[in-house]
Amino acid sequence: MAAVIRDVSGSELRLFGDIVARLERLGPETDARAVIFNDVISLLRGDFGASYVWNARSNAFEEAVSFNMARSNLRRYEEWYQFRDPMTFALRARRRATLVDEVIPRHKLVRTEFYNDFLARDGLHHGVNMFVFDGDCDLGDFRIWRAKGRPDFCARDLDLLDALEPHVRRALLRCGLSGGLTPRECEIAALIARGCTDRDIARSLGIGFGTVRTHIANAMTKTGCANRAALAAAIARRP
Repeated sequence: MAAVIRDVSGSELRLFGDIVARLERLGPETDARAVIFNDVISLLRGDFGASYVWNARSNAFEEAVSFNMARSNLRRYEEWYQFRDPMTFALRARRRATLVDEVIPRHKLVRTEFYNDFLARDGLHHGVNMFVFDGDCDLGDFRIWRAKGRPDFCARDLDLLDALEPHVRRALLRCGLSGGLTPRECEIAALIARGCTDRDIARSLGIGFGTVRTHIANAMTKTGCANRAALAAAIARRP
């Protein structure tokens, strides 16, 4: 951590170092979020949490990882409330660790259906979110909450998330863009990164143009990239 972060105990500093070390060791076919999520919540002194990956093709958050939240309530979010969410897209647009209160005042949030029929059911009240991007590729998010009556999240918590973000981003890229794609999808994504057109790829690999487009669409879905250019940029920058 380059910046000085106040109000961090010795055990929390050790936990931070352990989280970073685990992220740096992760290889393909591992969900980096699941490996560290509970400890990140502990580091931020949180009570609850959920993590999703944005699927650009279905326009929905998927692949939930959660802590201390009822699975039935998460299903309600996935099937209904994410499409009636008053703050998550504003938080996502920040592309950095952000307090929920920064995008919607508390007195407005607590009057919403989203709060009363979703958040309050599990006891979520104070929130901080971090959305991890690589260029235009949405790699995943961390949504961490405290119960009503607990202290608000503060600058300390934002600083900790900001310090973790580059390590999380590298791990998500390394795990998702190598292990998450099939060998053919990796091959095609690498050709895109080299500047090949879809027709060039079809000729080079001896497969149909439509098949190439299907592989690209699948690769974008898995990596959270919104378009072909974002996929190429993410592949070019991967560790």
